[in-house]
Amino acid sequence: MNPKNVNVAAAPNLPVIFLAGTTACGKTDLALRLAREFPFDLVSVDSGQVYRGMDIGTAKPAPAVLEKTPHGLIDIRDVEEPYSAADFRTDAQRLISDSRRRGRIPLCVGGTLFYFSALFYGLSDLPPADALLRATLEEEARAVGWPGLYERLHRLAPDAARHIAPEDRQRILRALEIHMHSGSVGEETARIGGLAGSNVRVLKLCLFLSNRAVLHERISQRFKSMLGQGFLEEVEGLKSAFPKARQTPAMRSVGYQQAWRFLQGETSRRQFEEDVQTATRRLAKRQLTWLRNEPGWIWFDALNPRVFEGISRFLDAAGCR
Repeated sequence: MNPKNVNVAAAPNLPVIFLAGTTACGKTDLALRLAREFPFDLVSVDSGQVYRGMDIGTAKPAPAVLEKTPHGLIDIRDVEEPYSAADFRTDAQRLISDSRRRGRIPLCVGGTLFYFSALFYGLSDLPPADALLRATLEEEARAVGWPGLYERLHRLAPDAARHIAPEDRQRILRALEIHMHSGSVGEETARIGGLAGSNVRVLKLCLFLSNRAVLHERISQRFKSMLGQGFLEEVEGLKSAFPKARQTPAMRSVGYQQAWRFLQGETSRRQFEEDVQTATRRLAKRQLTWLRNEPGWIWFDALNPRVFEGISRFLDAAGCR
């Protein structure tokens, strides 16, 4: 860890910093650079990086980087083990408390915006899982197809559906399950346990690319780099070690489900590559939509050559050094 500490006596209200943004916009590199300049402890906000062995496809920092600049909540689960937003909120709040207790500042960085929302706003008090109802909905999905089930969710709860990807089967099922139990998907119910309801000061920074063509080119180049690093071999290894993991939350990460289909012989190599890049562009679009609809984010253009200096000045003014 960076040994720097904030002068707690001079700055008793240590903030928590969120650094979010679209995929491929440079969040990780920026966070690492900030951690060299400020007394920050990094906490990963990435639903894929929590899983051991999912390294290349999640753009996980290299082991040497993690050794020099540790990140909380990386490599804490095997792919067959579930990890929920509630788990993340609990784990992240523990790390945040530990960091602040040591006179340091937590920097939560990543692109899983539902995790950021759970950490900031808390989570609704929702009904428990219903195995019988879940089985009924899965049977319906087999009859009408997952697009049909997603369309049903969109009709019943359009606000909730906007935050769920059409291919995210687990969250589609859970949203419909909640709706059938309570008549809503928890959007209107009070959320509890978030930082927004505490006395913690949260600074929410959003990194974005102002040119969409540049974003798409970065997505394409990063995917090519992942293939060159052995992404398909990584998925083949996971598939071999965990043959029943195809429908687990871990394998919902963009690229992994498409790679599994290709390795099963269900799609061509060309289709696989097109599907991954299309899914990644759609993810970036959903991330931008979510961030635009959430109040309180301070936006910084990653294409500005002085973006690091601008963010540093902002953090200095906020008493982070």
